[in-house]
Amino acid sequence: MRAYSLDLREKIAAACQQPGRRQYAVAAQFGVSCSFVAKLLRRQRQTNSVAAKPPGRGGPPRSLDAAAQRWVVAQLAAQPDATLAELRDALLAHTGRRVCLGVVWRVLNEHGWRRKKKSARH
Repeated sequence: MRAYSLDLREKIAAACQQPGRRQYAVAAQFGVSCSFVAKLLRRQRQTNSVAAKPPGRGGPPRSLDAAAQRWVVAQLAAQPDATLAELRDALLAHTGRRVCLGVVWRVLNEHGWRRKKKSARH
């Protein structure tokens, strides 16, 4: 989702400065949510700017570094029928890092490994 333009943000902030203007009326006028107007005004008070925050990677840092990720992928290449649990346990034995199955799955998914569907027998 792209950030609202600086021009729009400045117009919203200016409209809120007019005497008697309510945030919900300004939000309706510009087609944005009331929470956006409130956050914009809070940002303006705290930083003296209405500019959007710089884009950044959200969330916690990765559980496995690039070397550990390559190792997991290499393990699967060497043993293609290994389960996620087996890969997780091998990683624990190799690096001493305990991770959940979801971490192993995300690593494999990001490196292009897909689960092959079994053919149905009739």
